[in-house]
Amino acid sequence: MPQIIMGPGLEKIDGSLYKATYNFLMKLASDDTTPGLHIEPINNSVDKRARTGRVDLSNRAVLFKLQGTQQDASYVFIGTFPHDEAISIAQKSRVRINPRNGVAELIPIESPPVHQPEETHAPQSEQRVETAPHPAPAHPAEPSEKALRTREFTTEDLTELGIDPAFAEGALDITGADAILEYAATAPATWQGNALLDIYTGESLAVVRDKYALTENPTVDDDNDDAVLQALRHPAAQMEFAFIEDNDALRTAIENPDFAAWRIFLHPEQRAYTTRNYNGSFRLTGGAGTGKTVVLLHRARHLHRQNPQARIVLTTYNTTLAEGLKTQLEILDPHLPQATDIGQPGIYIAGVDAIAHRIITTNKPTLTGDTAPGAVAEVLGPRTAHITTPTGPQAWSNAAVHSDLPEHLRTPSFLSAEYATIVLPHNVTTRTEYLKVRRPGRGVALNRKNRNAVWDIIETYRANAAADGTADFEEKASIAAKVLHLRGDYPADHVLVDEAQDLSPNRFTLLRALVAEGPNDLFLAEDAHQRIYGQKIVLSHYGINIRGRSRRLTLNYRTTEQNLRYALGILTGIDYTDLANETENTTTYRSARRGPTPHIIAADSLSDEYDIVAKLVNQWTQEGAAPDSIGLLVPTRKEGETLPRALGDRGVTVTYIDRDTSSNKNTPQVMTMHRSKGMEFTKVILVGVGADNLPRQYQIDALPEGDRDDALQRERSLLYVAATRARDELIVIYPGKPSELLPQ
Repeated sequence: MPQIIMGPGLEKIDGSLYKATYNFLMKLASDDTTPGLHIEPINNSVDKRARTGRVDLSNRAVLFKLQGTQQDASYVFIGTFPHDEAISIAQKSRVRINPRNGVAELIPIESPPVHQPEETHAPQSEQRVETAPHPAPAHPAEPSEKALRTREFTTEDLTELGIDPAFAEGALDITGADAILEYAATAPATWQGNALLDIYTGESLAVVRDKYALTENPTVDDDNDDAVLQALRHPAAQMEFAFIEDNDALRTAIENPDFAAWRIFLHPEQRAYTTRNYNGSFRLTGGAGTGKTVVLLHRARHLHRQNPQARIVLTTYNTTLAEGLKTQLEILDPHLPQATDIGQPGIYIAGVDAIAHRIITTNKPTLTGDTAPGAVAEVLGPRTAHITTPTGPQAWSNAAVHSDLPEHLRTPSFLSAEYATIVLPHNVTTRTEYLKVRRPGRGVALNRKNRNAVWDIIETYRANAAADGTADFEEKASIAAKVLHLRGDYPADHVLVDEAQDLSPNRFTLLRALVAEGPNDLFLAEDAHQRIYGQKIVLSHYGINIRGRSRRLTLNYRTTEQNLRYALGILTGIDYTDLANETENTTTYRSARRGPTPHIIAADSLSDEYDIVAKLVNQWTQEGAAPDSIGLLVPTRKEGETLPRALGDRGVTVTYIDRDTSSNKNTPQVMTMHRSKGMEFTKVILVGVGADNLPRQYQIDALPEGDRDDALQRERSLLYVAATRARDELIVIYPGKPSELLPQ
């Protein structure tokens, strides 16, 4: 059967042609001699492999046929166009191997050949450029930015990587983020535009060569179809060429080109992380929208293909995000087996707390023990093993009622954090142990008197839970880890973790217990700037060693450069540390897309704010925006429940999405900023981002002084998360005064 290779141009297909294009390619993939396809060579084409095929009476597909030594031909599909335009494109395009690095590229021939400067020393077969010189776009330069030429880069520096000489020369004098993004979009090949952005934002030539796996002095034979097919599989080439494996992948690529971009066209750096072997645990960091989740999904598929019997766990902070991973994995590859229980071959997807629950409920004998203390007693001390019922939300307040602990420490947030980050991870079950245990990372110091008072509360908390037969989520994670330790076996071969920055020490202890230390054991994806839950922690304190095995993604695929810069402005001036206790920064973060500048609106009143939101939503839907592509994000649940009623009074129907509510494709989506984690929308309105709503001062004031800075940082991260949910258009609106967290 012929092989279909998707090339650049998917996003240019008219929506009305999706179905016809899919049907054409499906027939082509089945049998390229099928009557009616009319696969025809093109007269006067610059590439003898160029073909067109009949999609319908008025439109033709542009293809390149590669036969080589294979039994069935491969067809590179680069788009569907009106008849005459398709013929013109096919005549003036060629698939070639870049003589500098071995990357396959689709090159449009738009102008007469121009002699290449001698000093670039290109091979004789490439002594011409096939694109016209690129004029630099006119944009005002930022005073702090320097052009590449000013930084002493030359055309030769870029062409030695394989960047087109004319494109390289045009890049040297550009300054400004908008200008360089606009210019990069005109690159002859996708990898060239991305490499230019990397160089402009500070990456060295050596790093860029390594990142894109650019070969020096490759053996090039453009006339050999087998060589071209091999070059199409080069990591840099696969940023715009993808080998389609089945009809499901073909349909998705055609009908949803935006989704296909992350699904099948991976950046070489992303692709490397999906397939590389590691001697131990690995950590991948990166800002919102840089593709960490995409890497996890592709890596899960890669590990399964390597060993179909492997037990792979794909997990994240909560059930909502886990359900999202399930959906995305099914779209990525509907044939991948998703295991129904932990310990089975295949890919088991669940939230960390759901995994803990499953381990506890299927290992009840280990909870109580037989001749030795069971897992519950090991973690909580002597008590009943009935722990499946969740401990109530008032448990810490009730336990602290008669305590003489100072009032500013007698808060559920402080007590639960002390319990989750110090007591449980260190298996503290007695007062003596607690008085001696170290408390790294805790912002509030405790003298001996206060430690005794805290332990009194913990004893009361545990006694009450024992009497009620309950346990909280932190306790269950710790008990589940102890169950696995007592059993002496591991239910997984590989564990992949998304949103790791939001996990607590006990959940990391459980993850460590799921898989034995060794090659490719734990793969963690995190972004310190998106930590909106829990406390700062350091992985090495909980048995997870990632020293020397940590990398960062910096290219944002979700948001536009304008939205990204605005979101990063929320983080300005604040120090963030990651799970390795290293300082995170945003200086190298950039987007591959441009769009409108975020619009900040100061409403006169709450009623005026609702009027403006209703008008915007009406305008977008009337312009053709899909209703569920519009996200209205609010700081609190109360505001989320109020907004649908307020907009309903103004004739606009929206749906509030909470933990127990599914999205509604027929309406815009209202959700809290916390709930929006892991989501993305074409258009986003941050509603109610005023001084009275963010930061949530009532929560911060209730904390001990030493914990307030970290809580304020989490509020800032929450706003950053919300702002980065917008793909294209971002609106920020508030009544009265703006939040202090907004960029000034």
